[in-house]
This record gives sequence, C-alpha cells and structure tokens, in this order.
Amino acid sequence: VQLQASGGGLVQAGGSLKLSCTASGGYVNMRVMGWFRQAPGKEREFVAAFGWGGSWPYYEDFAEGRFTISRDNAKNSVCLQMNNLKPEDTAVYYCAASNHNRRAVGAAHRSQALYVDWGQGTLVTVSS
Repeated sequence: VQLQASGGGLVQAGGSLKLSCTASGGYVNMRVMGWFRQAPGKEREFVAAFGWGGSWPYYEDFAEGRFTISRDNAKNSVCLQMNNLKPEDTAVYYCAASNHNRRAVGAAHRSQALYVDWGQGTLVTVSS
C-alpha cells in the first residue's frame, strides 16, 4: 500500500498536533500500523503501533500518556494525536504498515522489520 502522512508543522512546547496517515492501493484493516520518527542526526525510532482484530495500542515509553494512536478502518487511515509536545519531539514522523494478516506481540511492534510499507514522513517542529 502507499501511505501518505500529513499534519506536521510548527508548534510551541506544550502544544498539540494530530498526524494522519491515509493508505491507498490496498486496505490496512488487517495490518499492523505504526508511527516512527527520526530526529536530525539520530536513527529512526519507534513511537506507537496499533494492531488489528481487537489488539491494544503499543507505545514507546516517551509516548505513553502524551500520544494516542488510533485507526479508522472505514477511512483506511491511522492517526497520532500528540499532546504536551516537547522540543525533543522534533523529528520527521513516518507511518508504516505491516504485511496483510500480520500480527505482533509486545516489543515486536518496535521492530522496523515488521513494517513493509512506509510513508514519506511529515515534519514536526516543537519550539521552546
């Protein structure tokens, strides 16, 4: 599937942004959907993921309590609501999708090898 991420921008510390990722060329209702980010000069890291079929969302520690991942299968999309943003959240945020009918358990959500399709990224800049 092709993934299109949007919603990035410039926000002050403590503010909020909602990122969206819309899929085309296929359905994501039976795929694990994830968000990753890459800050300047750093490696890409896991943010959050949401499986399918009654799965619970899974968050990296820094995202727990501030970020919320949700999926809308009717719209073939996944969103990331980010609250109480900090300057260290500044990064390009990428959405990603696993293969169809693939599941993950626990920390396996963090593995980039789980995801086969990636969006182009959307830049989030948090000013202090």
